[in-house]
Amino acid sequence: MPRRYDPGRRQRIIDAAITVVGERGIAGLSHRAVAAAADVPLGSTTYHFAGLDDLLVAALRQVNAGWLADFARWVDGLDPAAPLADEVARLVAATLAGDRSRVTLEYELYLAALRHEAVRPIAAACLDEMADRLGRRIGDLATARAVVAFLDGLLLQYLLTGRPFRPAALRDGLAGVLGAPR
Repeated sequence: MPRRYDPGRRQRIIDAAITVVGERGIAGLSHRAVAAAADVPLGSTTYHFAGLDDLLVAALRQVNAGWLADFARWVDGLDPAAPLADEVARLVAATLAGDRSRVTLEYELYLAALRHEAVRPIAAACLDEMADRLGRRIGDLATARAVVAFLDGLLLQYLLTGRPFRPAALRDGLAGVLGAPR
């Protein structure tokens, strides 16, 4: 029997979109695939999300909220006595530890902004929030932006290559970028 009152349907559709992207990639995202994964009629997905870009925006917002919460905890836990490069190495190690499927999904949605203009402001807002939060903590927005860019590129390279994470190499590289002694 069809559900007549289903206040959680929109959220289930977003969760299902994230699941579909995690399993099949952005190319596998369709209203039909999401409807099947959410166990809702196809019309429900188009009722709540007129186009796939709308669904991508909602999915990226949800994924970004999780990433930003993790990032905020990291920033709040920064040891002011420790070199920033050491603290970034700690974040990368924690992010890459164990199953990398979550961070892979996050980057898949993040990189969707390259092809889906509607998603770009969401990705840009996440980067700005990261830089602003870190900048407030370390007192230098320009350095914070450089660290966020370095972090993004580094995580993406580890995901693409599957190379093992070596904290010392990261610390030395970031120390060089920051102009700090190694």
